[in-house]
Amino acid sequence: MALGVPTERMERVSLEDCDPSEAAEGVRLALMAGGDEMTVQHFEIEPGAEVTAHSHDNEQTGFIYEGEIVFRVGGEGGSNDESGDADDDAEEIVCGPGDSYAIPGGRTHAAENRGGEPVRGVDIFSPPRENPSWQD
Repeated sequence: MALGVPTERMERVSLEDCDPSEAAEGVRLALMAGGDEMTVQHFEIEPGAEVTAHSHDNEQTGFIYEGEIVFRVGGEGGSNDESGDADDDAEEIVCGPGDSYAIPGGRTHAAENRGGEPVRGVDIFSPPRENPSWQD
């Protein structure tokens, strides 16, 4: 893991060298480079797989380079019900190849791959995350 990298030195982390974890069925996350203020995480979400509703204090920005994902964003302060669904007033936002997004810290969000191909992209979290899974 790359947290705490000295700011006077550059770090290179190849996706090939990462050991992804399966955060949920069909959702693989790989923590990549990071520093004092942010971390980079690669993700792959298989068709039909879902990232259940959650929130975290980190700001989250990302970029999709393959596939299409549907985000459900809604509710304030991370209040999730026991079903794992985003709030009823959640807004659906579709992102595909070449799209970037930003989710404010503390905002409840979920994501689902409703398409027929894997979704691949990169997330950046600030402040840094030490654990790539949203469930811990």
